[in-house]
Amino acid sequence: MKRSHLFLCLFSMLSWLNWAPAAGSKIFHFGPCRISVSVTEIRSGFTAIKANIQARDPIKTLSILSHPQSLHKVKVDRCCIILHLFNFYVDKVFKHCKTEDSYINRKISSIANSFLSVKRKLGQCLNVTSAAIKSLGELDILLDWMEKS
Repeated sequence: MKRSHLFLCLFSMLSWLNWAPAAGSKIFHFGPCRISVSVTEIRSGFTAIKANIQARDPIKTLSILSHPQSLHKVKVDRCCIILHLFNFYVDKVFKHCKTEDSYINRKISSIANSFLSVKRKLGQCLNVTSAAIKSLGELDILLDWMEKS
């Protein structure tokens, strides 16, 4: 009997630990997706390398993300946009950011791993088929935008 109580207690504890966000993590709601992210850890890693990375930027007059407010215009229920943003960073940014400084490379790798984790969780949560149907149904909007550009 004591074993079953111990097992139940351990099982409950493990379930709670698996459900609860890690220390310093925040639960983000991207549409139907709930994802735990340690923004503090990512920000800490970035802060440690920010000056070094920005000093290497050859085009200081152009900003990809011009203002933090520009991202606030994207509704959080637009999971596909968020997923594509994470895809961009994982597939295009982090893969091409190598320096001669191993400390900087380790920080970049740590941030990349955090982004990869979020990307995977978002990918598992999204209904890709319905997103594909919706995107195809709105193709005319993309074509209109392309013609006006």
